[in-house]
Amino acid sequence: MNSALSSLVAIYLYAAACVFVAAVVRGYSGFGFSLLSITAISLVMPPATAVPSIFLLEVLAGLPLLPGLWRLIHWRELFALFCGALVGTPFGVYALAHAPAVPMTLALAAFVFVSAVLLARGLRWQRMPGPAVTFATGTASGLANGAFGMGGPPVILFFFSSPAGVEAGRASLIAYFLLSDLIGLAWQGWNGLIATATLTRAALFLPPLAAGVWLGNHRFKRTDSAAARRWALRLLMLLALLTGARALSQLY
Repeated sequence: MNSALSSLVAIYLYAAACVFVAAVVRGYSGFGFSLLSITAISLVMPPATAVPSIFLLEVLAGLPLLPGLWRLIHWRELFALFCGALVGTPFGVYALAHAPAVPMTLALAAFVFVSAVLLARGLRWQRMPGPAVTFATGTASGLANGAFGMGGPPVILFFFSSPAGVEAGRASLIAYFLLSDLIGLAWQGWNGLIATATLTRAALFLPPLAAGVWLGNHRFKRTDSAAARRWALRLLMLLALLTGARALSQLY
C-alpha cells in the first residue's frame, strides 16, 4: 500500500470514528451530530467536502426517530423556525460554495466555540419567544447551516433556554434538523456541491452512523442528560480550538 493510499485510509477511518461518536451524541440528545462530526472532520477535510455528506447522514439519522416523537414536537415554533431557515440557507450555501477554505474553517471554529460557550452558560427564558424572535432564530440557523453545516446552535439555544422541557425540545430539534438539512441539500445541489463522491462518502459512513444513533437512543432514558450535555460541549470547545489552530497554521 503506497503512502497516498495509506493516508486516504487513515483519513476515512478517523472520519468514521468521528461520525460514530457524533451519532451517539445525536441519538442521545437529539442534537450535536453536525456540530461534532463537521468540526472534527474539518481537521482533515475542507468544509465544502465534508458538509454535503454530513447533511445526508443527518437526514438519515433523523428519519427513524421521528415517528416516535411526533406528538412531542412544538409545531408552531417549528413552522416559524423553518420559514426563517428558508430565508437564511441560500446565503450560507453561497458562502460555502465560493469562499476560500481557510477563512471558512476559521469562521467555523469561531462559530462553534462561541456557540458552545453560550450553550454552557445555560440561558433561560420564562416563556416561549414570540414569532419575530423565532423567525430570526431560524434565519440565523439557516445561514449557519448553509455556510458550515451547523445550524444547530441558534435553535438549540432557543429550545434549551425555553420552558419547553427536555423531551419536547429534543423532539422539536430532531424534526427541525431533518427539515433544515433537506433545504440545505437542495441548495447545495443547486450550487454544484453534491457529486458522486458525496454519495460515496455518505455510504461509507452509514454503518458507524446507524450504530451510533442506536446506541445513543438506547441510552437516552438511562443516563444523566445534563452530564452528557456538559461533556459534549467541552468536546466541541476543544475541537473548535484545534480546528482554528490548524487553519491559522495554513495561513503561514
